[in-house]
Amino acid sequence: KNMKGEAIDISWPIFEGSTAWKDADERKIKINRFRQWGPGSECRESAMYLGLHCGTHIDAPAHFLKDGHEIQQYPLGTLIGKCKVLDFTSFEDGRVLDRVTEDDIIQVLNKNDSFNALEEGDIVLLKTNNSSLSPSAPFNDKFVYLEVSGAKFFASKKVKAVGTDYLGIERAQEDHITHKTLLGAAPPIGIIE
Repeated sequence: KNMKGEAIDISWPIFEGSTAWKDADERKIKINRFRQWGPGSECRESAMYLGLHCGTHIDAPAHFLKDGHEIQQYPLGTLIGKCKVLDFTSFEDGRVLDRVTEDDIIQVLNKNDSFNALEEGDIVLLKTNNSSLSPSAPFNDKFVYLEVSGAKFFASKKVKAVGTDYLGIERAQEDHITHKTLLGAAPPIGIIE
């Protein structure tokens, strides 16, 4: 469907009890309801603690690059624009992906090339089987991730951001090469996790 001008919320929710990266206590969302005005009052105040790797979030270049920008220096325009959703949830040969590679991306693009043709400056969202995970389930360390060949493909196409449907865009790769490939591109490619 062509939904020009419509905003579609695909974010991972933020609430007390939502999945935290690797289920680490220091990354879990905590809400402190510290004030309520009088018995029966509906007025109250709360404070929230959350790590920067909670819910849908942006990885700043400083997350993995020694001289990378902090998030407050990140250009907001990197995350606004025309978006393409690439669906990796089903393949004719019945494969279930544990990673998204360049070959997988090309196969998905070739399925519907008139709709999914990538253009410079596009934002790409990866729909994988991670989308079926509950936002309050324990952390899934076998989540579907973007393998470095896929990151290099997106860099060659000069997309401006790549988003995934879980709390991380990579796992099980030495030296965080997917992050470094995207964040180290010129200009840096935004990572939405």
